Amino acid sequence: MPQMAPLYWLYLFFFFLLMLSLFLVLTFFIKPFDVKSSTLHTKLLHHKHWKL
Repeated sequence: MPQMAPLYWLYLFFFFLLMLSLFLVLTFFIKPFDVKSSTLHTKLLHHKHWKL
C-alpha cells in the first residue's frame, strides 16, 4: 500500500543515522599510527613527523 511508504523511509533514515554515528565514533576513536622516530633519520632534524 502506498500509505505505508513513509514508514520505510523512516526505517532507512534511522539506519542512515545509525551508520553515520557509528562512522563518526569509529573515526574519533581509531587514529592512524604515529610515525616512530628511528636512529636512521636523526640527521633530518628539520623534518617533522606527522601526528594527530
